[in-house]
Order: sequence, then structure tokens, then C-alpha cells
Amino acid sequence: MTHTAAEPALLAAGAAEGPEEPGPLPTGRADAVVFVVGDAERAARRYRAALGLGCTAYAGPETGDPEAVSYVLTGPGTRIVLTSPVQVIGPRGRELAAHLARYGDGVLDLAVGVPDVHYAYDHAVDRGALSLAEPYEVRDRFGSVVLATIGVPGGGRHTLVDRAGYAGPYLPGYEPFSGW
Repeated sequence: MTHTAAEPALLAAGAAEGPEEPGPLPTGRADAVVFVVGDAERAARRYRAALGLGCTAYAGPETGDPEAVSYVLTGPGTRIVLTSPVQVIGPRGRELAAHLARYGDGVLDLAVGVPDVHYAYDHAVDRGALSLAEPYEVRDRFGSVVLATIGVPGGGRHTLVDRAGYAGPYLPGYEPFSGW
């Protein structure tokens, strides 16, 4: 069976066990694929037209992020975030600029939705995943999201996301987008 972004993906051994017998780590779902690109607006317009996705959220200097602009595209079972650095003044801007300089446009992060970020993070780190950010909570007027980030072999990273207490367009700091 082939897994798609809309289907559950197991994060650990235990995949052979049936749905009645969960493995040691709760199943997760692809939450978002985060790309770093040279021009997020242009890329968002192209992806929107080519893939028929809707642009549902935006973050940038106008929403409190002075270092980057991000557009969130969504469709059935799909969420793509396209991010570009605006200015390099802190760690986030440096990370985005370095990724672009080293790899060009490409995937920065695969976010995975999990029911318990603390448990999933501890489970992964105890089994050798590199801790990039311990679990933390972010809030805005739409509620709160719990996040943690782990490094995976090959230099990639996964952000673990629990958005059970969140009703906003994507994450705190993002605003609903109605342009274009």
C-alpha cells in the first residue's frame, strides 16, 4: 500500500500491528511540507495555478515576522508552506538564507501531526533522533499549538505538531489569506 499525505504514516516500528493493536508510538499524519524558496509569492501563485490549491494563510512582516514571508497552500489532504527570507537579522533568517545558498529551493521540514508531542518527541529522541527544539507551546487568538523539532538522518528535520487546541488558519503568527 502506498502512503499519501492524506493517509496515516507510522513513525516507528510496530507498523505491522493492526489498528486494534497500536505500536509504541501513536500514528501521525503529514501536517505540512515546508519549502524554502527564493520568491514565496511567485512560487505560491505557480503552485496554486498548477496544482489547484487554495492559498489560505500568510505570515510576514505585516503579521510580526520581520525575517520571512510564508504562504500556506491547501487542498484535500495537502498542506504546503512556501517560505522566503526577507532579511537576515536573527537565527531564522540565517537558517533560511543558508538553506537557499546551500541547496537552492527545496524542502526544509516535514511537519507531522501527532496526538501527543511530548510523548512522540521523547520516543524519537530516546531512539537516537537529534533534538532540535524541545516541546513548546505557541498561542494566538485562535488557540494554542504544541510543537517540537527533531533532526533525522541526512540532515532533514521533522516538526511534531499537536493542533488539537487550535482553530486558526495554520499556526500562531499566520493570518487568513484572501488575496489574489
